[in-house]
Amino acid sequence: MTLASDHLDLYFQWEVRTWSRAYPLWHRTLAALPPERRRALALGERDGGLSLMLAEHDLATVCSDLRGPTDRAKAMHETFGRDEWITYEHIDTLAIPKPDASFDVVVFKSMIGALGTREKQAQALREMHRVLKPGGVLLFAENLTGTALHRWLRKRFVAWDSYWRYLRLPEDMDLFVPFGTVDLHTTGLFANFGRSEWQRDLLARLDALIVPLLPAGWRTVVYGIATRSSALINEGFVPEDVQGRG
Repeated sequence: MTLASDHLDLYFQWEVRTWSRAYPLWHRTLAALPPERRRALALGERDGGLSLMLAEHDLATVCSDLRGPTDRAKAMHETFGRDEWITYEHIDTLAIPKPDASFDVVVFKSMIGALGTREKQAQALREMHRVLKPGGVLLFAENLTGTALHRWLRKRFVAWDSYWRYLRLPEDMDLFVPFGTVDLHTTGLFANFGRSEWQRDLLARLDALIVPLLPAGWRTVVYGIATRSSALINEGFVPEDVQGRG
């Protein structure tokens, strides 16, 4: 299995130091899966970074995107000798064309914001829950609204701001209501202002020192694990931390 530091840039692809703070939690979860729990679905995968992560944890992985993963994704998986672990599909996360309880792991990063409405985000998470086996896990990382300055700058400089719906905490916690438990964390602040990857990396180092001292509502990324209850009935949302942890 590849060491944690080897391929983080390939897994997370941009603002890597911030988003890859999800990796230790995800890695521990994937490493603890039993041998019979080795089937995964990666959603919104365009260039295939998280599919590589799953395959390098020895999971048979469906790499999917609404318009299909890119040739770049397939070439990267082949370069690292993981292409035999990965298949490729066009999948709409609002209607995942898989039977109930098909996967042990589902993963996405910076994807449900593109759905544009809270109702569609809720539907997508219900679909992810549906295709997970009892006891299966959703690994997620998504954009938060951040500060008023973040929101103002996005309106001026981010092309997709007009349709993207950034998550808010704690208001959007109930999007995860189908799941039995959720272990949720928040991070990111100044790194989001960087205009190049080296700037974002430098600012993320500053964030590591300052963000824990500032309000959770200012942060720009939420990540964690949502677990489908082992029972098929009486599932309920048990938040570990309503505000999230840094």
